[in-house]
Amino acid sequence: MSHTLGIRQAQKLKTRQALLDAALGLLEGQSLSSLGLREVTRAVGVAPTAFYRHFRSIADLGVALVEEALGSLHPMIRTTVTAADNSDERIARAIELIASHVDAYPAHVRFIARERHGGVQSVREAIRDQLARFAEEVSAELAKDRAAEGWSDEDLLMLAHLYVDQMLITASLFLEALDGTEEDRERITQVATRQMRLISIGRQHWLD
Repeated sequence: MSHTLGIRQAQKLKTRQALLDAALGLLEGQSLSSLGLREVTRAVGVAPTAFYRHFRSIADLGVALVEEALGSLHPMIRTTVTAADNSDERIARAIELIASHVDAYPAHVRFIARERHGGVQSVREAIRDQLARFAEEVSAELAKDRAAEGWSDEDLLMLAHLYVDQMLITASLFLEALDGTEEDRERITQVATRQMRLISIGRQHWLD
């Protein structure tokens, strides 16, 4: 009996993932607010009623895509911003992470970039909550730096939001350059490095 239940659970998870993958593929050319349930189930080859065994609505599926796109990044973000020998090393590490993530998951990055200000409220809120978590985690890591001495929690969180916003901008630029040249990617890396350095310089003089 337990073996049968295990097979059913595995099949259910497989179908759920297939629905997520199909939706992500369909969203390459449209927004979530225009995506139809029947489009997704047709792409997977299941009946429309089967959709509701996994998601309450297309908006619910969108929230799951947000978790899939951003949830796994939290450990990597924390590792990236942990104390480094200097801020330039931290910046280089962050930009390398962003570039490699865009290369590996362009459809997820495109989905987040489009839906961050899209028409589905629950998805906008899910993205906002994930980004807020990133900022809190970055703030906690920055607080461990000697340079954070004298900083208030509020100011550290503000700084963390600046870094997170800059990482999103950089991800969008790398996304646009996916079909570009190595020179395009190098230019983005240089610009992103200068912009993050500017934030770091401002940090050094914030308490002056």
